Amino acid sequence: MSTSSVAAPRQRRRRVIPGFGLSLGITLLWLGLIVLLPLAGLFIKSAGLGWHGLWAVWADPRVLAALRISFGTALAAAAFNALAGTLVAWVLVRYDFPGKRLFDAMIDLPFALPTAVAGIALTQLYGPTGWIGRWLEAGGIKVAYTPLGITVALVFIGLPFVVRMVQPVLAESEAELEEAAASLGAGRLRTVASVVLPAVWPAVLSGFALAFARGVGEYGSVIFIAGNLPGVSEIAPLLITIKLEEFDYAGATAIAAAMLLLSFALLLVINTLQAHLARRGMKALV
Repeated sequence: MSTSSVAAPRQRRRRVIPGFGLSLGITLLWLGLIVLLPLAGLFIKSAGLGWHGLWAVWADPRVLAALRISFGTALAAAAFNALAGTLVAWVLVRYDFPGKRLFDAMIDLPFALPTAVAGIALTQLYGPTGWIGRWLEAGGIKVAYTPLGITVALVFIGLPFVVRMVQPVLAESEAELEEAAASLGAGRLRTVASVVLPAVWPAVLSGFALAFARGVGEYGSVIFIAGNLPGVSEIAPLLITIKLEEFDYAGATAIAAAMLLLSFALLLVINTLQAHLARRGMKALV
């Protein structure tokens, strides 16, 4: 066997960036310690109840109401943010106006602001005596201490996820394509539907998924404005905290496991749809 034939496989195994095996091992180690191990402990603890015990916790009307409120408000807020965040990103990318940099910096304020501070501020604004709440209640719209108030809080903390996902995609897209579509006779709605949306849909769905995931588990900004009435405005994270304070650790982990399974199922559907739209966009470009 010649030396060249022996050296060829070694050259094929070499990588441009060295250390792949070591970096992959460290990544899997940290992933296991930080993510997989706690999740495994969660399911092991909740499994101690048995199937009948788990079903008894999940079928509790108070638990069902809390899950419905948490997931319902998170989906509603994420859907609103998907629309509003895309519009905000469009304005920041396509237009120049006084105070643009300040406005752009304010988008990230929910990331830096402590969630409890945000919850207190929103309660003061939308409460019965708040600057905005008093006028809304005069018109028959009650925000604070209702699911609507929870949705408002989740919109506040979720908007930056959509904006920051869509903004770079719009910045990289070619405005000349939109101008070409307009020059060929396409109206504004047709241009948006045929040129803009196919490029940004995957980013919008990614922002939607991030905003939804943040909203489902949000506690600090929601706890003050929710009112925490069982069956009305009590969220699942609060119910988990109550179970822990009652030393019902198995019940708390059972509720957490239900939230985890539901979140995983919804995120799987969203990511599948995102991948499908991305493939369609690539085919359209080809």
